[in-house]
Amino acid sequence: MGRITEAVKHILIINVLFFIATTLLGEQMYTWFSLWFPKNDNFVWWQVVSHMFMHGGFMHILFNMYALWAFGSPLEQIWGKGKFLFFYFSAGLGAALIHTLVNYYYFNDSFQMLLAEGFNGGEILDTLARGQYNTGWYEVVPKDKLDNFLTSYMTPAVGASGAIYGILVAFGMMFPNAELMLIFLPVPIKAKYFIPVLIGLDLFSGVTGYSIFGSGIAHFAHIGGALFGFIMMWYWKKNQFKDNRWD
Repeated sequence: MGRITEAVKHILIINVLFFIATTLLGEQMYTWFSLWFPKNDNFVWWQVVSHMFMHGGFMHILFNMYALWAFGSPLEQIWGKGKFLFFYFSAGLGAALIHTLVNYYYFNDSFQMLLAEGFNGGEILDTLARGQYNTGWYEVVPKDKLDNFLTSYMTPAVGASGAIYGILVAFGMMFPNAELMLIFLPVPIKAKYFIPVLIGLDLFSGVTGYSIFGSGIAHFAHIGGALFGFIMMWYWKKNQFKDNRWD
């Protein structure tokens, strides 16, 4: 947690510039650069990357950028700029993939139930495209399933959190005995315990729908970033890439 490294600095600057632009332009920025569900008319291919630079508020970007600096800089010092950037964006893309696959499961589950009850698929999609829903849908689909269906289609994902979770996993594997603290639990906990517990809480929240950290959190994006981060670290360690710098 010393000086800020080059790649981390540039990622941080881009995030801040996006945040300033979002503050000035508002919803249009979210329409252009958030990650929308692929069936949503707002979806564009570049959003799989651009959503990593978007944030939902000041505290969101503050926590993410602090984590990027605190955990990313030590990794870049060891790996070099190229390897760090590859890891960061790979974890972010992995997070987007898992988030989208889970949303597709939620969407398709309710969509097929509606079709089985005689609703027209084209009319369903047209209704969603107008930002609306049919109250009759709740009569044939359980509320929790339909809520997930509507959220999957209408709520875009924003934030660097998926990539950050990959960074957290890498930090924990590189520095397992480093002591970390939660803001609301000021007790030092070693990274090898702290990070798995944090990911476990996300998994619990994603599966049950109950979140101790509040609503509107893309838990499966966090899990996806952590999963892809672990896979990359495991592969590099197995193939002895750990000490190779990509400058």
